Amino acid sequence: KLPVPALVSILHRVSGAVLFLFFIPLLLLALGASLASSESFAGLQATLGHPLSKILLLGFAWAYLHHFCAGIRHLFMDMHKGIDLQSSRLSAKIVMAVSLVLTLLIGIKLW
Repeated sequence: KLPVPALVSILHRVSGAVLFLFFIPLLLLALGASLASSESFAGLQATLGHPLSKILLLGFAWAYLHHFCAGIRHLFMDMHKGIDLQSSRLSAKIVMAVSLVLTLLIGIKLW
């Protein structure tokens, strides 16, 4: 069984890779499409209004929020704060909870 701190660390790396390799290029393509013409902007709006697009956006939102929260956790650990086992487990659980709750709130607003 994988400990929660290890899972958070692995997910931090995976979410960073997903954001860099997929989200940023898609975001730039969407920005380009939205600025090209009013028809392409309307097409982008229609595409992003589809439920599958919303689920994909929700996944990207979670990846960003998890990466952000875990990054803050790692910054504190770099300053030698919360590096003992109990604090590390607690901060990992907090990162998971905060990223999921914030994603849920965004999902409620997005849908």
